[in-house]
Amino acid sequence: MPRGVSTCVEIGIDPSGTPVRIDIEELLATRLLVQGNSGSGKSHLLRRLLEESAGIVQQIVIDPEGDFVSLAEPFGHVAIDAAAYSGGEIARLAARIRKHRASVVLALDGLEIEAQMRCAALFLATLFDAPREDWFPALVIVDEAQLFAPAAAGDVSDEVRRLSLGAMTNLMCRGRKRGLAGVVATQRLAKLAKNVAAEASNFLMGRTFLDIDMARAADLLGMERRQAEQIRDLQRGHFLGLGPAISRRPLAVRIGAVRTGARTVSHALVPPPLASADELHALLHGEASEEEALLVEAVPPIPTAVPSDELIERIVSVAAVPEQEQHAPRPSPSERELIVAEILEEMIREERCTFQPAAALFQDFSVRCRMRRIGTAEMDVTTFRRRFAAVIAGFTDPADARCAAILHFARVVPEDLLAPFLVIARAAEDNAPCPDDHRLAEAYGTNSLGRIRRLLEHFERSGLIVVRTDFSGRRSVTIPELGLATAPIEA
Repeated sequence: MPRGVSTCVEIGIDPSGTPVRIDIEELLATRLLVQGNSGSGKSHLLRRLLEESAGIVQQIVIDPEGDFVSLAEPFGHVAIDAAAYSGGEIARLAARIRKHRASVVLALDGLEIEAQMRCAALFLATLFDAPREDWFPALVIVDEAQLFAPAAAGDVSDEVRRLSLGAMTNLMCRGRKRGLAGVVATQRLAKLAKNVAAEASNFLMGRTFLDIDMARAADLLGMERRQAEQIRDLQRGHFLGLGPAISRRPLAVRIGAVRTGARTVSHALVPPPLASADELHALLHGEASEEEALLVEAVPPIPTAVPSDELIERIVSVAAVPEQEQHAPRPSPSERELIVAEILEEMIREERCTFQPAAALFQDFSVRCRMRRIGTAEMDVTTFRRRFAAVIAGFTDPADARCAAILHFARVVPEDLLAPFLVIARAAEDNAPCPDDHRLAEAYGTNSLGRIRRLLEHFERSGLIVVRTDFSGRRSVTIPELGLATAPIEA
């Protein structure tokens, strides 16, 4: 741990309002077990721990539900979709992760349970078997650990169960000497293999209702059996903590807020609409409006898998920057703005960049910023998408008065539709010929020219533009609010 860097992170407060902290350096040596029924706030606790310790220690998340991939954008984790890679590629990625100390999220949600167990076992085994020179400290967070270390045989084959249980046992029993600190979370202690749970010296126990789980939780917390009832009464987000990294006595803690969220969230009850069966039938079977069709078509395509070699390069790039940042001077705000502009220019010069999903583009942007020793805290993904769209259209200087006026007017345009609108606005500003459908399709990130024609109709119905076609069939576009117009499209 670098000198001067605190190893304690705040995870919440106790009943008196005093901050409750976890000593990450101590946690690396003593491991952590988190237990809580579904809805108890277990994943929220893990997210809080990950966010608060992101700048202190390498983090490796085994994520069976894909809930933690949202850490990638703000905290620089590399998200790995396990379903897109072979066993050999997963092993190569794990070896590079260990060597270069990159923080990653291994998302297993695209796999069936047996494939999840096999992939996690291979990934953990490669981390465990790394050469001695790569034994750097790392938190290895395994959510829904009962899937990978089941207490009893289930529906999977004995071979897969042995592989997965062996990898989890190595992580918890022998991982400490290799720098691997296991943090396992489970919905039910009774379903988690005892030799895995027993290796943890720190515990955070959330709400549970079954007597067998309450009894085991009470035993681990050093509480009498008659005190176990209070575990049933815990509110969501409230835990009882114990261990050398947390507290020497059982301590109630309410977990603090987080900055990221899971892709799946629960919603409050909403009553169904007050409509008759005939009205609902007409709504469901009627023809879609043009606006609805446009919205459906605007849904981004399923991203293609990143080749393993490219992902390895990203891992190396992400991991290498923190060491340089420790001694390099921070750029001034004006220098930072110049660097951001250069990065955006580099990105739009790459072939078919506009066809990439927004999340992938923002992650690429974040990596490039870290490599240039600047952060992305001042730019969230929405701001990035609007700035990226402006650069696509040729508005590279936000301080330019003409550019600022157009961008101010375009604030009403959704960010996913902004790039083609700004391409038209730039042509109108320069009194240049109206961009053709192919140019607008490239800016929008689609191969469908029909989608572009519907998009222009949508802009016109929204009052943003007026489209004119002369007798020769040449299109020109006017933006009345700005007093700008393109020249007719070139034949």
